[in-house]
Formats: sequence, structure tokens, C-alpha cells
Amino acid sequence: MKYLLIILSILGLHIHGESTMEFSEPIKAMEFAKNKTYKALIHTDKGVITCELFPERAPLSVTNFIALAKGGFYDGLTFHRVVTNFVIQGGDPDGTGQGGPGFTIPAEIGLPHTEGALAWARLPDGVNPDKRSSGSQFYITLEEVPFLDGEYTVFGQTLDGQSVVKKIAVGDKIQKIEIEIK
Repeated sequence: MKYLLIILSILGLHIHGESTMEFSEPIKAMEFAKNKTYKALIHTDKGVITCELFPERAPLSVTNFIALAKGGFYDGLTFHRVVTNFVIQGGDPDGTGQGGPGFTIPAEIGLPHTEGALAWARLPDGVNPDKRSSGSQFYITLEEVPFLDGEYTVFGQTLDGQSVVKKIAVGDKIQKIEIEIK
């Protein structure tokens, strides 16, 4: 039964109604300084989740996440999906699991789904054979989930606040996401 629930939860990482419209011009990764660390501070109703971003492994994903965060896209959105012992998911402007900014981004698959991994949701393989990532919906893993490896783009890792991640409930707000570069 546990495995059936896990399989059904995996299917929920797909976004069934998001537009597959792409940028009018191909997304270009921003210039990342080699000697800098890029962090996202996700301010929520339950506290702050600090994630290190991995621009060297997922430059397009990190560029997109930083652009949305700095532009205030995530401010006031909710975590619309929480699956016990699996993931919390947010970043949908509709709050339904089907919305997004109107574009997808190329897959940058390669990092593992350790506990606290920050990754993009995406449309299912049947309509998205290239595994392109959602333009805005992200999830954070509640525990290690290696069966997702090779399927979704991981672009960050929780450094501090995994206890906050575990307190998130459906409907909790993302107050804002700050980007810190040091």
C-alpha cells in the first residue's frame, strides 16, 4: 500500500495543465561568479528555508528561479501540495497545481534527490518527452527519494530549515523568496 501511495504521489509531481509555451528567445544562463555562493531564503508562514543553489550544475534552472524570486513572482503564493514523507510543492500562481508563468525550461537532470533537495516539477512524459521543467512550480523533498533521480531537475539543496519544510501544510504561504549572493 505504501508503494502505491508513493507511485500516486510521483504522478502528482507532474503538472497537468501548465502551458508548454517557451520563451520567445532561448533562455540564457546568467553569469555566475565561480567564487560566490548563491542561496535562496524562502520565507514562509512557518519560518525560513535556506537553500543553496547550484548554478554550475543547473544554470538555466537557477537563472529562472532567481529571476522569478527577484521579480516577486513567488510573493504570496502557497504550497498547494504536501505529501507526507515525500515532498512539499509550491510556485503555482493559481494554487491548483496546474498553473505557471506560461513557459517551461530545458531539463538539467543529474543531481540526486537527497533529503531537502530543491527541484522543478514538470509535465508528464506523455506530453513532455524531453522532461522540460515547470517554469515556476518547485518542490522540496522531505526525505531521500532516489527513484526520482534522472526524472526531474534538482537545482538546489536545503542548508537550513528542513524542520520548517516538515511543518509546511497545504495552503501555507510563501511570503517572499530572497536571493543572497556571497
